[in-house]
Amino acid sequence: MRILYAPPSPYSAKVRMAATYAGIAFESVSVDTNAEPDLLLGANPLGKIPVLFTDDGEQVFDSRAITQYLNRLSKNALFPRNAAKRTEAERLEALADGITDCLLAHVYERRFHPEEKIHQPWLDKQWDKVTRALDHLNANPPRLGRKAHGGHLALRAMFGYLELRFGTDWMKGRAKLKRWIRRFDEKFPELGAFLPRSPA
Repeated sequence: MRILYAPPSPYSAKVRMAATYAGIAFESVSVDTNAEPDLLLGANPLGKIPVLFTDDGEQVFDSRAITQYLNRLSKNALFPRNAAKRTEAERLEALADGITDCLLAHVYERRFHPEEKIHQPWLDKQWDKVTRALDHLNANPPRLGRKAHGGHLALRAMFGYLELRFGTDWMKGRAKLKRWIRRFDEKFPELGAFLPRSPA
């Protein structure tokens, strides 16, 4: 099994953390999405990562489809069997992914547009969404017990990307989130290697 990924990608981080947590062996294959290599485009016509190559030679994308595939493969190692608890985990994954979408939009707007064409009101709107969501999470930090689930993994990957691209100022006034991150890293140290990071 192989996973196409890029080191800074939060969605790549999430699925590699998920596979590791579920005990599923895989090979990490780094790709440059800007170069649009044939390997990537042949697997996903959208040219987006992550992409999972299954043992049967099929391709699975996007990240939520991959976490669900890994969950089925591992017989529910990533999401609770209980319907209410599973919905809670899936909702947390959706929230973490939604914040990540806003962060990526912010980064791409500045990376691909010249300064005079950057639309600041649109950037402000994206950051308002991030702020509201972080405040919500700080007021309602997800319970972190002995076991993690897919929502927890998505959240940690998002925090890793937030720190990589935006530093740590967002932690001010959000002590509960800072504590949550510390507890996650203490409980699941083996997952730290997959957090978003700058390319070597």
